[in-house]
Amino acid sequence: MTAAPAFTLLVASAAAFLLAMLSAVAGFGGAVLLLPVFTALFGLRFAVPMLTLTQLSSNGSRMWLNRDAIRWRLVGWFAAGAVPLAVAGGLLLTHAPLSPLKRVLGVFLIGVVGWRHLARRPGSPSDRTFLGVGAASGFGSALFGSVGPLTAPFFLAYGLARAAYIGTEATAAITMHLTKIAVYGAGDLLTTRVLWYGAALTPATLAGAWAGKKTVNRVSDRTFVVLVEAGLVIAGLLFVTGLS
Repeated sequence: MTAAPAFTLLVASAAAFLLAMLSAVAGFGGAVLLLPVFTALFGLRFAVPMLTLTQLSSNGSRMWLNRDAIRWRLVGWFAAGAVPLAVAGGLLLTHAPLSPLKRVLGVFLIGVVGWRHLARRPGSPSDRTFLGVGAASGFGSALFGSVGPLTAPFFLAYGLARAAYIGTEATAAITMHLTKIAVYGAGDLLTTRVLWYGAALTPATLAGAWAGKKTVNRVSDRTFVVLVEAGLVIAGLLFVTGLS
């Protein structure tokens, strides 16, 4: 973190606002695309915990607003797989060399775009399927901050819609975020500066989501999707090639 704190916070807040707005319109990608920006500003090992803090508040608000429609049994199966693998992923982030992690992150970002275009909607999953979905999500989220674009199709294929989908997915994500925060704290990744930045960036993220909701009917959805996907591919290539 070599830049002046005020300037760094300004750049990070602007990025958080714009990418949250893109995500609200395009329906995916905001948190994933925010990770390369945070990585450039703070380094990968601290970018993931900071992204986790911003996501915790965002998911917490969605959980509360949709609390009456949450499918708790589904959350339980998801958490049973997510929590132990989130611990494993968090420990790996704490101790693994950064250079290989950045290349894996690059492949992951490009894979998100490929998944959206190549993957078919999964058949109706059973409750127990979410044990595996949670395990994969917990491990990937602990390393890369967000894997929402890869797991969302399973919640939708289960038949969840509107408040049930939003509330259940957000609650499931919170089980991962709380676990990750505990592991990051034990691994000395949650420094005072990281906590301060994470809290300071939360209002910009929430404001971006609100602005995106207001913008959704004014701009072509396809335009935003293309922008998000292009950003993911470019960021992925930079990480894979070692240019970032």
